[in-house]
Amino acid sequence: MLRIGPYSFANPAVQAALSGYSEAPMRMVARACGAPYAIHEVVLDKILIGKSKLHKRIFHVPAEDHPVGGQIMGADPVEFGKAAAVMAEVFDIIDINFGCPVRKVLGRCRGGFLLSTPDVAIEMIRRVRDAVPPEKPVTVKMRRGLDDSAESERNFWRILDAAFELGAAAVTVHGRTVEQRYVGPSRWAFLERVKRHVGDRTILGSGDLFTPEDVKRMLENTGVDGVTVARGCIGNPWIFREVAALLRGDPLPEPPGVAEQGAIIRRHFELTVEVEGAETASRTMRKFGIKYSELHPHHDEVKRAFIDARDAAAWQRVMSEWYAPDRDWPPGRRKLDAGDLVAAGACY
Repeated sequence: MLRIGPYSFANPAVQAALSGYSEAPMRMVARACGAPYAIHEVVLDKILIGKSKLHKRIFHVPAEDHPVGGQIMGADPVEFGKAAAVMAEVFDIIDINFGCPVRKVLGRCRGGFLLSTPDVAIEMIRRVRDAVPPEKPVTVKMRRGLDDSAESERNFWRILDAAFELGAAAVTVHGRTVEQRYVGPSRWAFLERVKRHVGDRTILGSGDLFTPEDVKRMLENTGVDGVTVARGCIGNPWIFREVAALLRGDPLPEPPGVAEQGAIIRRHFELTVEVEGAETASRTMRKFGIKYSELHPHHDEVKRAFIDARDAAAWQRVMSEWYAPDRDWPPGRRKLDAGDLVAAGACY
């Protein structure tokens, strides 16, 4: 049982905040496939406290999309606290991003950069906890450090301890450094150290979770209380129900067939149309379609078809041709796990 403040989740695998992906449509599809909790993509504090056309999309949270987390990123503690108060008007849990490794973000002293300035990071946590209503949990997302230096590790432990002292309900730790970005293995042994260090406080692990077996291994090998599934759930929301089955001791469900894949993809498209309109939705959904295609028995052809789908009509043609529910399709495919990706020489 994963606990974050007043919330308890029987399935300890939740959907991470994913920049460019985890708006309401993706979250709703993940919930339909068993995700108990999902986090909106990271939002810059300046956007939240200013006037922005993005507000309508950010705060589009359907009634069924709860509990939902809102993740914020910034550099100034005062603005950060103000932004957290705005986000807390709609979102149930406020998540602080100290993990983003994107160079542009680091250059502006945001995200993972803050692991190198513990005084600022701690003040930001304090400001957020003070600004958010006490009944709403505050959580923190971190990487294991800016780099592999001893100073970086000392900063990590200082921020981690301060987060819980200031009232954080949970901390998510990614097993890579900021410097690594997404290259090289995530150090799960470090997650085990973190969990031993904090005792009964809630730790979620992150990094190299592409299959339900990966999730089960992380939980068993590190002792973390839960996991945030990130890239492993893009185009594969079924991973959440598969994790639940494995943790119950049930056999791993068969991969979703083409008809089931098509039903979820169509629903994802419909939800995106509600937010963006049909033409914009068709462009947004191309990146999802490419990832969904990995489960299709004719992966290469379907991937090319989604790449070429430039408008709503083309999108519908792909669905009619490759996801017709009345055709006799071969079984669906499974995604590769982290070990297979390494063996294949993939950059993950």
